[in-house]
Amino acid sequence: MERAPVIAQLSRPEEATRAVRRELTACWTAVVNAGGAVVPMDCPLPPVTEAALRPAAERIARGLSPERSRLLLATVDGTLAGWLLLRREKHPLVAHCGVVNHVQTHVRFRGMGVGAALMRCARDIARDDLRLERLQLAVRSGLGLEEFYRKAGWTEVGRWPGALRVAPGDDRDEILMSLAL
Repeated sequence: MERAPVIAQLSRPEEATRAVRRELTACWTAVVNAGGAVVPMDCPLPPVTEAALRPAAERIARGLSPERSRLLLATVDGTLAGWLLLRREKHPLVAHCGVVNHVQTHVRFRGMGVGAALMRCARDIARDDLRLERLQLAVRSGLGLEEFYRKAGWTEVGRWPGALRVAPGDDRDEILMSLAL
């Protein structure tokens, strides 16, 4: 029997324990190597190793802050099934906006509502806890992600054609999306 994901919110660096960071990195590695996530700027293109992603996961953990950055973890039966990062913009002109980064569901848990649960929780935290008025995110074309986000209430607000080179000869659009809260 499939169980609904349980969402936990981390808002302080000390909450991202070594075990959490290890699970986060393992999930991220599996998702990247399955073609589903963009690697950080300082990482090689896929295939990637956990060691290559570990510094980026450490930066995310160190940057957690109740006012600015929350890590949402989805677990199913105690196993990390997906995660995302919710951040408040720092500049005063856009401090009413937040950014959603690194939305990912582990390949073993796809189709179980993990991503949708994470997005609902991110919306609620952004609106109710962080008092944000709008969220934004960027997705890569060619994976059907824009439809997933549209179903969750997001609107496409722009595209950068061919902005992402996944592999030689495989350029994808970067799709900019927005959600009013």
